[in-house]
Amino acid sequence: MSNESKKGTDWKILKRVLATAKPFSSLFNTSIILAILITPFSIAQPFIVQQIVDENIIKGKEEGMILMGVLFFVVLLANVIMKYYFIYVTAELGQSVIKDMRTKVFKHITNLRLKYFDQTPIGTSTTRTINDIEAINNVFAQGVITIVADFLTLIAVVGIMLYTSWRLTAIVFITMPFMILASYIFKEKVKVSYQKVRTQIANMNAFLQERITGMKIVQLFNAEKQEAEKFRKINHDYTSANLDSVFYYAVFFPVVELVSAVSLALMIWLGAKGYVQDKISFGALVAFPLYLNLMFRPIRFMADKFNTLQMGLVASERVFKLLDNNDFISNTGTIIPQKLEGKVAFENVSFAYNDDNYVLKDINFNIKPGETLALVGSTGSGKSTIINILNRFYEINQGNIYIDGREIREYELKALRDRIAIVLQDVFLFDGTVMENITLRDKNISAEKVIDAAKTIGAHAFIERLPGAYEYKVSERGSNLSVGQRQLISFVRALVFDPDILILDEATSSIDTESEAVIQYAIEKLIEKRTSIIIAHRLSTIKHAHNILVLSDGRILESGTHDQLLENAEGHYRELYDMQFSELIS
Repeated sequence: MSNESKKGTDWKILKRVLATAKPFSSLFNTSIILAILITPFSIAQPFIVQQIVDENIIKGKEEGMILMGVLFFVVLLANVIMKYYFIYVTAELGQSVIKDMRTKVFKHITNLRLKYFDQTPIGTSTTRTINDIEAINNVFAQGVITIVADFLTLIAVVGIMLYTSWRLTAIVFITMPFMILASYIFKEKVKVSYQKVRTQIANMNAFLQERITGMKIVQLFNAEKQEAEKFRKINHDYTSANLDSVFYYAVFFPVVELVSAVSLALMIWLGAKGYVQDKISFGALVAFPLYLNLMFRPIRFMADKFNTLQMGLVASERVFKLLDNNDFISNTGTIIPQKLEGKVAFENVSFAYNDDNYVLKDINFNIKPGETLALVGSTGSGKSTIINILNRFYEINQGNIYIDGREIREYELKALRDRIAIVLQDVFLFDGTVMENITLRDKNISAEKVIDAAKTIGAHAFIERLPGAYEYKVSERGSNLSVGQRQLISFVRALVFDPDILILDEATSSIDTESEAVIQYAIEKLIEKRTSIIIAHRLSTIKHAHNILVLSDGRILESGTHDQLLENAEGHYRELYDMQFSELIS
């Protein structure tokens, strides 16, 4: 990308960032007004000092000196108060914007297709939602508005310096090219180092999130040393990127101090000659070091603030790229059913997670209302994919899926998912109470309904034994509960929503034989009332299914009842059943 097009892109992003402050226009306008008002009060102080020296001290006017001293104090106090409010208002503006944007980004992420989460590390999304959005705060708190304030101050200071003494101003400007050159080099170098820092933050977040989540696997296979070595390298790269930026700061600020000192020395040396020759007033000679500080200070910090602004724009671009990702499941349906009969039909359905590899190939089956369909097959045969596309987590490539005779795209998406419940093999529990994990904080679900569902499933007794019962605090991912207990809670969570279609994805595979016996009757009782789809590893749990589909490589090999499939001695189902039966005998 050329520099011209890059600058054009930066301006577009900046305009978009500033547009995010529209809901907070009062704060934005206040900060701009304060930035303008601060300027005259800042430059007034050296001017008052000059007047005190030239008009009062030298001329011996004691009364005037007291009056000007009081004026100086009032101007100083007003300047302090306005700077306080300027800093506070710009910070409040930045925090308000990023608070609003965090909510917007999180809501956006929760509506993206699962394909996004399949392809994007969780740590990257976390970086976008936290670190990058925090950098946008700096666009307001330390970026564009403060740059405007500094720029106005710089122009005003140069103007008053020229008005006071063009000779001293010309002396000061001798060193200005060195200051501009140093500031430009610093800005460019720090910009590159900051970009490296942002990249390394994202890498570190992604690595830590993945390893901490999978710590059980790391320890199980004694991989602590290897993972620690990987983290050491990532941490080293992140530290190096930060040290690069520190190095440029360590060089730039002493250079600025040196240029400023040289400028001051030249001004005193040549200015003293001008005073002796009666070309420069003594008050101007006293005031100019103050003007010099006011001029060099914004130049010194402006380079840093430009980098802060630039990094805020880089972070903004990443966040806006995420927000511009409209890879949502289309939701054009208008049907909002209060209840489904539960009639399901797949007609010539084919599906691929990418365009090349189809995981479902020309699938056809029907489920009558209230019937139970079981899906059997080896890993990768397409069992879980069938329930994913039934819930419209992914869109099918070919064919049609009907529920109650209506194509599933005709249903409003949330309304469709409200009528379908899934119990997964890999149960995910959140940090919160048992009750919150069951209801997912849905205020429409009463405690009585939860308890009734728990009793039906057979989970009430074990929940009551927990400290605090339904108010027992569950750790992240349910780590303080057994696998079977987590599974039972997921059963209650599914059933409390009273679905019309119930899906069990290997739901009993992690439960011991005793627990399975407790819930098996409850499962059978529940599926009598609703259409059910069961993905089963244990064939003993699907003996009473109305129909069983045997899948392999995305195709249906066999279908029928348990007894019908066993009659085929050469069938794949019979082979699976004999293998499991022999394992039980042995």
